[in-house]
Amino acid sequence: MPSIITRPGTREKLAILSTDCQYDLACACGTNEQDRRHRSGEDKWIYPVTLQNGGHGVLFKTLISNVCANDCRYCPLRAEEDPRRCTLEPEETVRAFMDYHRAGKVFGLFLSSGVIGTPDRTMERLVAIARLLRQKEEFRGYIHLKVIPGASDAAVQEAVSLASAVSLNIETPGEAHCRRLSAKKDYMQDIIRPIKLISELARKGPRRRRVRQSTQFVVGASDETDREIVRYMAGLYTRLGLDRVYFSAYQRGLGHADLPGERAAATNRDVLTREHRLYQVDWLIRKYGFEAGEIPFDAANRLSLAVDPKEHWAQLHPEKFPVDVNRADRLELLRVPGFGPTTVQRILERRANGGRVRALSEVGRAGRRLSKAAAYVKF
Repeated sequence: MPSIITRPGTREKLAILSTDCQYDLACACGTNEQDRRHRSGEDKWIYPVTLQNGGHGVLFKTLISNVCANDCRYCPLRAEEDPRRCTLEPEETVRAFMDYHRAGKVFGLFLSSGVIGTPDRTMERLVAIARLLRQKEEFRGYIHLKVIPGASDAAVQEAVSLASAVSLNIETPGEAHCRRLSAKKDYMQDIIRPIKLISELARKGPRRRRVRQSTQFVVGASDETDREIVRYMAGLYTRLGLDRVYFSAYQRGLGHADLPGERAAATNRDVLTREHRLYQVDWLIRKYGFEAGEIPFDAANRLSLAVDPKEHWAQLHPEKFPVDVNRADRLELLRVPGFGPTTVQRILERRANGGRVRALSEVGRAGRRLSKAAAYVKF
């Protein structure tokens, strides 16, 4: 009896496409469930996420298509591969999202896609979904759109006009690394130019309509150094005003066999730890007052896998310690290993109210992180 081949329905498409979202899992090695992006137990295409403003929520996240004309050599969905391909139509994407939103299961939408023919053809679909939600469904909530590398200025402008947040993955720190990962992408024209345009457009509107901008590095697919990534990351923050930079550890075995990341001596565990160290550096620069030039690297321009970058900096600068908890200013306190913004704020509030701190237990819960601070403070 001949087999009957049927087209997948919406739920089956979402199952396929959400599985393929696993290759874009930033924050995969966080320290708790809120740090991690992973598929929920109930439905594969719903993701808990850490938001750009530091909050937490649940997003309906999916590719709208895993069809891709690009040749990104780290990606298992590249044109030369043969996974089961499918594409969501704008109307069925909107229906699926609104069902979950009305049920109170998600607060917003995160859309990305493979390249369906051309970047602008793909952007038409992404923008069509956002437009249907904004105009037909009158949805005023959170929409994050991934801009496709190589998209035209007009496509970028329309995405920014409809979205709450927009991102375009920078992928690598520089043109030479980009050439190792793709023969089709022009780093300056397809990636850097639209990132700059998004930055300009995102900050033009009124404050209440400010669009947030982020990007992501693929860590470990090429032979980039941590110093290169940190230098680019700092430039994205200082020169272009991005809200967040994310990092995604390259998953060995998914890409082309001759990628530098496939031949590297580092284990998958090492690459995940490296991703985590880059997130720690990101926090040092965004939240702790560090400059990129202060971040410690080894002779090969790598971050230490054995110790976090703030403690490494403290070890290299014994002249800065011990810090007097009752006299130091906020930035000095933030440089103490084991102190985070919450602990520092408690110290400052206690001092502002006329009190003195006599022991670490007075400003935080005893634990490994706070105990680390004991060697670096005095009272």
